[in-house]
Amino acid sequence: MPILDPPFAQLDLQRQPHQPNEPLQAFDAADEYLLNHLHEQGIAAKDSVLLLNDGFGALACSLAGRCRVTSSGDSHLGFIALRSNLASNGLASDAVTFVPSSETPQGPFDQVLIRVPKTLALLEEQLIRLHGQLAPGARVVAGAMVKHLPRAAGDLLEQYIGPVQASLAVKKARLLLVTPEPKAAPASPYPTRYRLDDPVIELLNHANVFCREGLDIGTRALLPHLPRHLGRIRVADLGCGNGVLGIAYALGSPQAQLTLVDESYMAVQSARENWQAALGERSVEIRAGDGLAEQPAESLDLVLCNPPFHQQQVVGDFLAWRMFQQARAALVKGGELWIVGNRHLGYHAKLKRLFRGVEQVAANPKFVVLKAIK
Repeated sequence: MPILDPPFAQLDLQRQPHQPNEPLQAFDAADEYLLNHLHEQGIAAKDSVLLLNDGFGALACSLAGRCRVTSSGDSHLGFIALRSNLASNGLASDAVTFVPSSETPQGPFDQVLIRVPKTLALLEEQLIRLHGQLAPGARVVAGAMVKHLPRAAGDLLEQYIGPVQASLAVKKARLLLVTPEPKAAPASPYPTRYRLDDPVIELLNHANVFCREGLDIGTRALLPHLPRHLGRIRVADLGCGNGVLGIAYALGSPQAQLTLVDESYMAVQSARENWQAALGERSVEIRAGDGLAEQPAESLDLVLCNPPFHQQQVVGDFLAWRMFQQARAALVKGGELWIVGNRHLGYHAKLKRLFRGVEQVAANPKFVVLKAIK
């Protein structure tokens, strides 16, 4: 297991979801740089510290019990990792207060440590919500690996918090040191909205929703081919994002029982609001989760999925493969998994390893729509 050895504590840390012989660490040099900087600047037990986007809990676990720690991020897998890593390192579960990014952390905060997220819209919304939450003399510092630190991140910090000074790079990581200054209360540009013609719905998208400015081309390829059923079929929209697949399916299948699940809290928040706008009080389960890990076995007839091909900045098909496995376990015999994916990812061959039948429903030069039958 990879060991983080910062100035505060030596920790055994794991990523989530855990995979055997995990090739990646649950922390990086940017985490170490942030912790070393905090140690050099000094921290007191009375300090209230806010951590933003602490991937798998490396920062929170290092500071747990040393000050008042609040951690906020948009990943439910990140929350699971935090809870697991606190337990495995003998740290109290209540040593860190976790606030999903669909809510606003309540200050005042003396120190704010930010891991710059992949989606700068999420960073912008988080900085907007910091207005009025900083204690007098608060210190704000953001960190990232240099290759994942765009100039625009510094621009946002300066726009919403104050002047920014970049550190020297250490182990290919860099810090942005921010001096808070008085600012007028900012107006948030989020959530955004766009309309679809078929089905005719308007979709609201909070800051960290994938393709929040318009329908992504993968979902666009799948939508015209969604199956329709008249009975009380049990359906899950796995990795639901703003809920478009589940909502479109529900509009065409009035008796279907829908479950929408995503690991992004802002996606779940968006899906709930979009369902309410399109379908009113129709019964539905919408939840943040580790895919279908919590779904009872053989409890679904149909799973719809536009699987992700990255986790944070890491690209790969590990999450998609895991979602296919979860779908198989959750489906009844004869149940179907419908997915859309880039042609080059070879999902057809992967699905054949799990399902007794795989059919190509539709294709265009970039995407294929596949139906896998358990």
